[in-house]
Amino acid sequence: MKLGALSISLSVKDLTVSQDFYENLGFAILAGSHESNYLIMKNEDSLIGLFQGMFEGNIITFNPGWDTDGKNIEEFDDVRIIENTLKQHNIILDKEVGETTSGPGSILLKDPDGNVIMLDQHR
Repeated sequence: MKLGALSISLSVKDLTVSQDFYENLGFAILAGSHESNYLIMKNEDSLIGLFQGMFEGNIITFNPGWDTDGKNIEEFDDVRIIENTLKQHNIILDKEVGETTSGPGSILLKDPDGNVIMLDQHR
């Protein structure tokens, strides 16, 4: 399966404080804004999403169809194909996108230790 760009989505208490911290680690803003309550930050091929007040806990995020610069890639596995493959492996999904949909969509699942994984396709 081609899962797309990997990032960690962090639930943060103060977006400005978190931005400053990650900038000191060498990250720079790739997308998002303070007005939207989120920033996507990048350091080489490492991506971190900082989200204030949007969800609880942290999420491992994959973006099918995107590279690590947030740009569309030609060949990728649609989130519906990934969903079908996961079901074939008897992996329980907490949120499904559905086989009859098209375009953007996301699925949620948990690993054996309860860590949340989101596959979030934007196109």
